Amino acid sequence: MYGSIMRARVKKGRRQEYERLLAELVPSAEDYGKGLHSVELAWEDADPDRVVLVIHFRDKESYQRNAQSPDTDREFRRQRELLDGDPEWIDLNYGSYVGKPLSETATVGT
Repeated sequence: MYGSIMRARVKKGRRQEYERLLAELVPSAEDYGKGLHSVELAWEDADPDRVVLVIHFRDKESYQRNAQSPDTDREFRRQRELLDGDPEWIDLNYGSYVGKPLSETATVGT
């Protein structure tokens, strides 16, 4: 598995708008045929405007194909309008996983 971690600050007062946009942009499970496995959205405790995305692709080739897509660029530009500056990106190869996978119910706001 391959992917990225993105860390950025959302403009003050735009957090809910960012969450709505991300929900619109991330494909449903039926549309994951291009190698996207999952996207996790998190907010830092110390800075509630600081967003972290953990993005998983099936493999590096799927990730690179997605990164080169004009659709991906267009979607990122929409996100960028809500960000206060450029995000930090960390590309990585995922290693082993310990624990239970998140279920849909575990990801619905608690």
